[in-house]
Amino acid sequence: MTEKNNDEQHNALMDYPCEFTIKTMGYAHIEFDAIAVSIIRRHVPDINEGAVKTKLSKTNKYISVSITITAQNKQQMDAIYQDLTDNEHVLMSL
Repeated sequence: MTEKNNDEQHNALMDYPCEFTIKTMGYAHIEFDAIAVSIIRRHVPDINEGAVKTKLSKTNKYISVSITITAQNKQQMDAIYQDLTDNEHVLMSL
């Protein structure tokens, strides 16, 4: 499948702009929530009040951060996930 076909399929599933929640996980002891928000703010400077939700694991070792944004296009989403993937503190992103 070509990249163009992948983009076409993605665009058929997503109707931009749209609300989208990005969930990312890391270690809780390093202020991971601030790291995650700063990464996403590179691409979405106007994160709304209340758009960030956090949850500690049962052992308090890990934290998940969910950030709801208004996604503008596939390129923006690809860039966000690439920056999250490239960050050494990010263990996983969904």
